[in-house]
Amino acid sequence: MLWSNFFITTSKETPKDATAASHRLMLRTGMVRQLSAGAYSYLPLGFRSLRKVEKIVREEMNRAGAIELMMPVLHPIDLWHETGRVEAMGDVLLRLGGPEGDWRTQTVLGPTHEEVITEIARAYLNSYKQLPVSMYQIQVKFRGEARPKSGVLRTREFLMKDAYSFHDTVESLDAVYQKMYDAYCRIFARCGLPYVAVEAESGPIGGDASHEFMVLTDAGEDVVALTDNQDYAANTERAVCAPLPQDDAAMADIAEIETPNQRTIDEVCAFLKSEPRQMIKTLVYTLAYGTDKKRATKTVVALVRGDHEVNENKLDRAAIALLAKTLGDETSSPKPQAPSLDLADEATIKALTGADVGFAGPHSLTGDYLLVVDQAVSVMRNGVTGANKTGYHVQNLNPGRDFAIEGETVSVADIRNVTDGDQSPKGSGAAIRLRKSIEVGHVFKLGTKYSESMKATYLDKNGKAKPLIMGCYGIGLNRIMASAIEAHHDDGGIIWPMSIAPFQVLILALDPKEEDVMNTARALHDELEAAGIDVLLDDRDERAGFKFKDADLIGIPVRVTIGRKGLADGVVELKRRAGDEIDKIAPGTAAARVKEMVKGELQRLDAGK
Repeated sequence: MLWSNFFITTSKETPKDATAASHRLMLRTGMVRQLSAGAYSYLPLGFRSLRKVEKIVREEMNRAGAIELMMPVLHPIDLWHETGRVEAMGDVLLRLGGPEGDWRTQTVLGPTHEEVITEIARAYLNSYKQLPVSMYQIQVKFRGEARPKSGVLRTREFLMKDAYSFHDTVESLDAVYQKMYDAYCRIFARCGLPYVAVEAESGPIGGDASHEFMVLTDAGEDVVALTDNQDYAANTERAVCAPLPQDDAAMADIAEIETPNQRTIDEVCAFLKSEPRQMIKTLVYTLAYGTDKKRATKTVVALVRGDHEVNENKLDRAAIALLAKTLGDETSSPKPQAPSLDLADEATIKALTGADVGFAGPHSLTGDYLLVVDQAVSVMRNGVTGANKTGYHVQNLNPGRDFAIEGETVSVADIRNVTDGDQSPKGSGAAIRLRKSIEVGHVFKLGTKYSESMKATYLDKNGKAKPLIMGCYGIGLNRIMASAIEAHHDDGGIIWPMSIAPFQVLILALDPKEEDVMNTARALHDELEAAGIDVLLDDRDERAGFKFKDADLIGIPVRVTIGRKGLADGVVELKRRAGDEIDKIAPGTAAARVKEMVKGELQRLDAGK
C-alpha cells in the first residue's frame, strides 16, 4: 500500500480535553474521529487495527468451540421486563422515542444480549442431548453513558464480542468457563496486552462467579487489588484481605462528650484530636426484599472504621444472609429488589437513633434492626462514635461490652473496601496494592438467573423440565485497541504490537524522486506484500524529519529507511519502533530480515511471551 493512495490524517496538535494517552494518539494519528459525545468514526488506519483485533477474537472463540451468530440491536422491551432489568439498568438502557403506543416506545437499543440469547435458547434448546452449546457474536452495543470520556474507553456506542454457553450441569458450565477463561488469556496475549485476571463482582449482569481481565494503567477507571507477591488479585468491588488482629489495649470507661455541629469524621477527629482509624462509622440502610406482590423492608445498621469505606456489595450479601437467618430460612435467602440496599432517609435515622444525622452510634439504638459489624470494628478498643444524641459523641466505646457482636440479629463480616497495605487473604502476609486499570474482558457464571425468569427449560434424561444453566463471556474490542496504546507508547507516539498494528512494516523512501530509491523501495514492498505482510510505503515528497515523526507517531513496528545516500553506501536502515538501535544492511537482505522479524514477533505473541 502506498501512503499517497491511503487515507492517513496525522496531526501535530494535541487535542483539547483528551487526557488519556490513547485518546490523544488515536485522534492525532487519524485512527478515529469523534462524531458526537461517546460516538466515534473509525477511519481507515484505525479500522485496520480494529479488524485485526476482531480476527484474533474470532479465531480464539472458534478454537474454544463457540459458534458464531448475530443478534439484533433492536430489542423489544418486553424481554427486559421478563428479567426485571429495565429498572436495574436504569438510564443505561437506551429507549427509542415516539408517540404513545408507537412501536418505538416498546423498543430498546441492546446494551448486552442475555435476554435475546435466552429467547433463542428457550425456542430451540429443549433437550439435554443438545447441551452443552456455546454461541458468540461480534456486534455493536449501545449504553446511555452519562459522561463518556477517555476516547473509545468509555463510549455510548462500541463493538463487543459477547458469548453465551448453555448447560445441563454445573460441571459442564465449569469446564466451558475454564475454556473461555483460557481463550481470553490467549486473546489478550496475542494482542500484546499486559493483562491480569482478577476476581470480580457480576454487577447488573448477575451470576455467582466472575473474573475480569484488566490492563494496569493510570488511564483506567477501575481499581484492582494486587499483592506484592502476586498470590491474590481482585477488583476492589470484590477484594478481601486478611482479618485484622485484636487490639489488646485495656478497655476504658465510656465517656460522652459534647461536639456541637461536628458531624463528619474529619470534623470530629479535629475536634477531639483523634484519628479516623479510632472512629466507628455508623451507617443506616434500608433493605428491600420479597417479591413485587409481597414487599417488605428491614433497617440495617452497618459499622465500619472511620478510615474505611463500606463495600455495598459485601454489605448486601451479609445483610441478606443475616435476614435469612432471622426469618428462620438459612437455605434460601430472600431475593432483594434492585437496588436491594439504600441509605436510609433522615426520618428513619432519627427514629432509630433519636438524633440528627451525623450523631449515630451502635449503642442505645431503639427499634427493630439488623446489625452488621465489619471485622475491623469487632477487634477495636476504645472507639469514638456518635452518642445517639444531637451534638454529642462518645469515647471509649468497645465492641462486645457496649454493643453486641453476636446474636440472632447481629453478624460480624467483611463489609469494607480493602485499602493499600492490607495483607493478602492467602495467608502469605504480602501487602495489597491498589492499581488503576482498564477492564477489557469479563467472564461470568450466570447459573439460572435468566433461564428461570424467562422460563428457558430443557428436558433432562428423566424427561423432567429444568432451567438451562448459563455462562456469559464479554470482550470490548475498542478497549483492546485503546489499552494496547496505553500500555505501549512513548513521547513520539504509539508502539503497536505486531499482531494488531494497522501495518506491520513501514518502508520510508527519503528521496521519492530518485529512481533508484523508488525502485528499491517498490521491490521490497512487493516482495513483503507477496509474503502476506502488511506493508506501507511512504512515497510522499516530504522532508525526512517530517516523515520520521509521522512514522513514530503511527507506531508501525518495523521501519525500513531507503535513501539516496544509503544506497550509495550499499545499505538501507532497519529499525524497530520499540527500540533505538538502527541496523544498516544490504538492500538484498532486507526482505528476509524483515520477514524473520515479523514472523518472530507474531510467534512470541502467540506463545504469550
